[in-house]
Amino acid sequence: MAQANEFEEETHKNIEVIRGEPKRAIRKLALPMALSMLLIMLYNLADSIWVSGLGADALAAIGFITPLFMIIIGLGNGIGAGANSLIARAIGAKNKQVANNAALHSILISTIIGIVIPIILIPLLPTIITIMGGAPTMKYAMAYSYVIFGLMIVFIFASVMSAILRSEGDVNRATIAIAITAILNIVLDPIFIYSLNMGIAGAAWATILSSIISCIVMFYWMWIKKDTYMDLELSNFKASKYVTKEILKVAIPSTAEQLIISLLVMCINAMLVIVSTTTQVAIYTATMRIVQMAMIPLMGLGTALLTVGGAAYGARNYKKMNTSFTYTIKVGFIISIILGAIMIIFAPQLSLLFSYSAETAYLTDKIAEVMRIMSLFLIFMPFGMAGSCIFQGVGRGTTSLIITVIRSLIGEVILAYTFGIAMGLGYMGIYSGLIVGSFIGSMIGFGWAKLFIRECKKLFGKKAEN
Repeated sequence: MAQANEFEEETHKNIEVIRGEPKRAIRKLALPMALSMLLIMLYNLADSIWVSGLGADALAAIGFITPLFMIIIGLGNGIGAGANSLIARAIGAKNKQVANNAALHSILISTIIGIVIPIILIPLLPTIITIMGGAPTMKYAMAYSYVIFGLMIVFIFASVMSAILRSEGDVNRATIAIAITAILNIVLDPIFIYSLNMGIAGAAWATILSSIISCIVMFYWMWIKKDTYMDLELSNFKASKYVTKEILKVAIPSTAEQLIISLLVMCINAMLVIVSTTTQVAIYTATMRIVQMAMIPLMGLGTALLTVGGAAYGARNYKKMNTSFTYTIKVGFIISIILGAIMIIFAPQLSLLFSYSAETAYLTDKIAEVMRIMSLFLIFMPFGMAGSCIFQGVGRGTTSLIITVIRSLIGEVILAYTFGIAMGLGYMGIYSGLIVGSFIGSMIGFGWAKLFIRECKKLFGKKAEN
């Protein structure tokens, strides 16, 4: 009985944080979320680091597969974002029944997608990899792909369950589950790749096994221990067009955003092969692993904004929504400047993570050079990220998608092609185009979000915060 009361008190605290003072809520949610994403990135980074020991072709293969893998992760994150948005709004409106049903709908949707997509995708993989310019790395790419994409349901299911925990403010246990995944993957990678002599396929199996363990842990919390805020008993599932529509309104555009980002990476890889060789793809892959690591605190802030902004919108408190938006940008901008400086100063040391073997030692200076250039990519990221996340939080996923299209496809791809190929500036031109395009797209997203929040205040008025 005492344990039950303790659980109820902790759950109440989590919910009140989401509904409470927005700056405090952003800080409380962002740190564990950022830690979760750091752990996810660490096990992705571990794959690249250990695989790089197999040679430049193996590392390049990871570079070609990564955008496809991120689409799969995007499916899980998209469904999770849709559920997170609706659950947060339901919590803000104090409607637990809708929150329960949204969680159950998201699990059902993720299960169906996780079964259907591999059947369609796997036969197309060799053609897709060839189109991307990855034919020279086909042996490595396919050995990794068959495992990762064949069992992709594990990643989607883990993403959705983690999003459910985050949406009710239980970010600590979401972080614990991911920590288990990351630590296991980091430990298993060298064992599977080298000790068991499984090569690049060993990296894939290590990732799958570690994710399965994460799913088992979260399944235990939700359906056996049953100590989450939401009640996920099947009796609480009521087939609802409204719930499905609200989840998909965010999930489809959010997944499409990841698809666009992955298409961007594919385009950049193809351009780099045109102006250089697959070695430059390996350099870009290594550099972006570090850039993505640096983006983790920003993504943690963005995910916190999605939850806090969504709850404020559900409560029709636009003062809180505006405060959470501006605070996220201010903190994110300071962090991005600090991390960009670290990348510039310690580029040679960071490059050694991917060039420690005799086969890749010649890449050290080249990776450091590109890393210093791409550090500028971080500076204005908080503005566009906050714009996208606030729209996802209020259920306007299509607007977030449009912002991503403007930034990634219209801005970054076109300018990368213009500078790198049309103007003949080579790979340096491609990287410069990425930076300029990101800046323009981020400013458009920021401006659009500010206009939306201002319009909300005009239409609904300000609700006093007690």
